[in-house]
Amino acid sequence: MTGETQTAETPFGSLVSIGLEQTSTVDRVVEELRRAVFEGELESGTPLREVALAESLGVSRPTVREALTVLVADGLATREPHRGVAVATPDPESIGDVSRARGVLELAGVRHWDSADEADREAVRTALQEYGAAVARAAEYGELNRRHLAIHLSLVGLTGSPRLVAMAAQLTAELRLALAQVDRVRQNASDQAASHQHLLDLLEAGDVDAAAAELEEHLQGAESAILERLGLDPNPSPADQ
Repeated sequence: MTGETQTAETPFGSLVSIGLEQTSTVDRVVEELRRAVFEGELESGTPLREVALAESLGVSRPTVREALTVLVADGLATREPHRGVAVATPDPESIGDVSRARGVLELAGVRHWDSADEADREAVRTALQEYGAAVARAAEYGELNRRHLAIHLSLVGLTGSPRLVAMAAQLTAELRLALAQVDRVRQNASDQAASHQHLLDLLEAGDVDAAAAELEEHLQGAESAILERLGLDPNPSPADQ
């Protein structure tokens, strides 16, 4: 009874209990915690207490400790002396840097549209169709987020460079942490789908310059929206730094 009360009072009630062999338990705990962070169930700054997590997930504290070490290494959590581990909090500088970097990669892809392989162009169309289908069936935020970012990855794929795509994938992972902390943005998912469709229409029509301008506006708007929803100041004063 006491255990049930403790679980209900923690932010970990939505986590799925893990009942597995030791060899796979740590990986599954990491997977479940990542899901909870990316779904926005565990918000920025949430303390990740070993005891509460072990009880909620049905695993041992050493297993939780190993999983938290992985999350810290991935940048999804931070560890501070005497304070323990908590979900990482995105900062304006990092968000701005990621936004600029992804802009360079995605714009390079858009400008390769005419010379790109047809398979890579089709990947963009498919990614957009899958996002639109997810919006139409009111999919969960996590899926909408994943499929939305897949569109942007497919744009980088137009360069035909696996290395650039790998770089973009890493940037996408970092951006998901910021997006996961934002209020559920499904209410504007239809607008997002329409905006991306307009971008694709411009590319299909051969107006690459207009498509590039559309993408730049979209990325700048996305950065501003993230900072606004997180209540972050993009230009903090020296006293705040």
